[in-house]
Amino acid sequence: MNEKTLETMKKMNLHGMHRAFKTSIESGKTEDYTPDEMVSTLIESEWDDRHNRSIERQLKNARFRYKASLEELNYNTDRNLDKNQLMRLGDCKFLSKYENILITGSTGIGKSYIASAIGHQACSLGHKVMYHNTAKLMGKLQMAKGDGSYIREIAKIERQNLLILDDFGLKPFDPQSRSILMEIIEDRHGKASTIITSQVPVSKWYDIIGEQTVADAIMDRIINPAHRLEIKGNL
Repeated sequence: MNEKTLETMKKMNLHGMHRAFKTSIESGKTEDYTPDEMVSTLIESEWDDRHNRSIERQLKNARFRYKASLEELNYNTDRNLDKNQLMRLGDCKFLSKYENILITGSTGIGKSYIASAIGHQACSLGHKVMYHNTAKLMGKLQMAKGDGSYIREIAKIERQNLLILDDFGLKPFDPQSRSILMEIIEDRHGKASTIITSQVPVSKWYDIIGEQTVADAIMDRIINPAHRLEIKGNL
């Protein structure tokens, strides 16, 4: 009877139940449970298994630059990092408010790591997250315009609860990439959150984006509302 039940669980892809029930049988603890307790244990095990697999899929799909966590950050005072602020951002309530996060500082100071850490936390809470190097994303989407996959790629970005644009502004935007950036930001404004990291101070992003009217529109949607992290010191 138990073997048949285990086989049925496997066929139904009830992996969490299968593992919990098999462990109980092998340890001889099945008789320690009342029927209600056994059902509860099996359901909880299945729930935990599905939840963990969902998080693993989200992390894989996000394609983070780093495997990072907020707990491992260096909070030395000379870095200008407010631990309380980071922990508040770590609860990811900013996502439900469609707020953005702008992280600036010199090269090699940990901007990408912080963005990835917040992104990992968002994935663990069940949110859809996507990480991209900004220049590479612009290049990818420009190619997508040529092969007919642009609408699909843009729709994929729009579905994300959190988009991370890393290394923003390493080079000025050309007309096509500026148009793509405007579309991405416009699609997400008031609907989803974006984290942007950059070596360039926010005040100079207007010049990097170029074309004042478009830059004003993009920056207005990025900055309002946004949390600002200006990192200093060493990693």
